[in-house]
Amino acid sequence: MQRQRTKPKPVDELRPRVRSELADASELLLCLDFDGTLAPIVEDPDEAEPTDRVEDVLDAITTEPEVTTAVVSGRALADVRERVDGPRIYAGNHGLELERGDSVAVHPVARKRGARIDAVCEVLEVALDPVPNAHIENKRLTATVHFRSVPEPARPQVRRLTREAVSRFGGDGLELSDGKAILEIGPAIDWGKGNAVEMLIADGADGTLPVYIGDDVTDESAFGAVEPDGIGVRVGDDAPTAASGRVRSPEAVADLIEWFATDGLERVRDGPTGQP
Repeated sequence: MQRQRTKPKPVDELRPRVRSELADASELLLCLDFDGTLAPIVEDPDEAEPTDRVEDVLDAITTEPEVTTAVVSGRALADVRERVDGPRIYAGNHGLELERGDSVAVHPVARKRGARIDAVCEVLEVALDPVPNAHIENKRLTATVHFRSVPEPARPQVRRLTREAVSRFGGDGLELSDGKAILEIGPAIDWGKGNAVEMLIADGADGTLPVYIGDDVTDESAFGAVEPDGIGVRVGDDAPTAASGRVRSPEAVADLIEWFATDGLERVRDGPTGQP
């Protein structure tokens, strides 16, 4: 049963529950969004990168045998793979691409609809060319229209032109969804980050505690996949969410990962007999 969306608690208030869950766990599955979570949001998405501190704490926790780390991003798999190193698992394109070990799985329906994504992107490259700072990112299986730097009066035009292109060239095979100053174009299938996280949970050993940290609308399905048996942490404000906890920024995410790598892992190793 998924947790209803409510205002999340600051993670410090949630820590007693997290300590208790860790004490009952044998392993930790730590799933992390990229943009807005490991990397600060920037005007140019091509410039996004994790902070030095995030890289340091990831280096520390990914070497721990009791921890499986996964990056789950809306970016293309190859893109996010280049931007952050160390995690065992990578999920790109909102879970449509999944790399585990030497194996990469791609959702078959998304692969077939890649030509429609290409067609929509080609149309939008022309249609949005007059709009200052509008940027179309073709990620092969999905696409993103970025308008963070577009002047406010022009944003309705971006939305209208994108909606028209998806409707005309995508038909019922593609769908449009909102994010933070972006529009996401993807195959109209019942699949998202939450489905990828559910697969990782199913692959884990009994007693594995799943944790998901993310900041955007597309992370809600992943919060729903880990809650209430695991821990969802939203990065940002206290707007209603399926996550039970929140932190304010990627800097605070680094603090939380460091806590998991130290005090948190001590709880796992001590087991149920450890003191709360």
